[in-house]
Amino acid sequence: MPSTRSVTVYGASGHTGRFVVAELGRRGWLPVLAGRDAGKLEEVAARHPGLEVRVASTDDAASLDRAVDGAAAVVNCAGPFAFTAAPVIEAALRARVPYLDVAAEADVVAATIDRFDGPARAAGVVVAPALAFFGGLGDLLATAAMGDWDRADRIDLAYALSSWQPTRGTRETGEANDVRRRGGRLVFADGRLGLRSDEAAVGTWDFPPPIGRQEVVEEFTTADCVTLSHHLDVAEIRERMTRAPLADLAWTAQPAPPAVDGRGRSAQTFLVEAVVHRGRDERRTAARGQDIYAVSAPIVVEAMERLLAAPERSGVVPAGAVSDAADLLDALTPGHLVFER
Repeated sequence: MPSTRSVTVYGASGHTGRFVVAELGRRGWLPVLAGRDAGKLEEVAARHPGLEVRVASTDDAASLDRAVDGAAAVVNCAGPFAFTAAPVIEAALRARVPYLDVAAEADVVAATIDRFDGPARAAGVVVAPALAFFGGLGDLLATAAMGDWDRADRIDLAYALSSWQPTRGTRETGEANDVRRRGGRLVFADGRLGLRSDEAAVGTWDFPPPIGRQEVVEEFTTADCVTLSHHLDVAEIRERMTRAPLADLAWTAQPAPPAVDGRGRSAQTFLVEAVVHRGRDERRTAARGQDIYAVSAPIVVEAMERLLAAPERSGVVPAGAVSDAADLLDALTPGHLVFER
C-alpha cells in the first residue's frame, strides 16, 4: 500500500462523489475534494472538516496536476465522462497514480480502453473505468458466475430497479449522449458498439423471488458489455432492464433521489442477475441492494484498495479483473449489498 492516505476525488461535490468521499473517510483515507465549482466543494468540506479543496478544470492541465499531486490515486466522479475522463486520466498518467472512475457511458468506456490501455502500460499505471453500479456490478457478477470457465457462449445480465430518480449528473450525461449519438440508441452486438434508430424490443425476464417475471426492455446497453468483452472470452452479451423505471428518466421535472437513511441513500432498491451459458450448462449469480448511486462508492473504493495493494498491475483493468470477483463481492456484502450464488 502507498505511504500516503490521500485520494483525489474529482467531482467530489456531485451526488455520487459525495458517497465516494464518505466511503473513503469510513475506510481511513483522506479525500482531496477536487472539481470545477469552488462553492460546491466548500459545502462538502463543511461536512467533512479538515479536508482540502482543490479547484481544477478539465481544460486546464496544470490545475488537474495540482489536484492529483501527492495523492495515492484519483477517483473521477464528474460526468459527463465524455468530457472529463480523458483529461483526468492524462493527469493520473503524468502523476503515475492509478485512475478509477464511475463512468456509465458504454462508448466512453470503450474509448478509454482503446486509447489508454497502451499508454497506461507504458507508464506502469492502472486505468480502471466503470467501477460503479453500471459497468462494475454486472461485470463482477458475470465474472464470478463464470468462475473457472475459460470461455462462455453467452452472458445475460438483467437489471430490476424499483424506480429511477436520476441525479442532475445522470440527466446531463443523457443529454450529452443524445447529442453525441444524434438521437440513436447504443447497441452492443457482434462484439462491438453501434447505433440503431429503431425502438428496442420488449420481452420478459424471470427474476429471482420476490420480483419474479417482469417486462424488460431488451438491448439495454451499459458499460458492462464493454468491460466484460475486454477481459473475458465470451461470444455474446445480452442486457435488459425492467421497463417501468425507464419511464422515470423521461420525467424531466422529477427531483433528485431524496435520502431516507443516515448514509444518504434513497429508498430505491435494485436486483441484478447474471447468467453465464456454455453449451447446455449455465451458472447464475445475483446481487440485491439499495440505491444504485450509493452502492457505486463501495465498489470503486474496494477496487481502489485492491489495486493499490498490487502495484505491479498496469493498463486498463475492468471491475471483474481487479481481483477474484466473488471475493470482491463478498467484501461488499456487509452493509452494501446481498451477493447470491
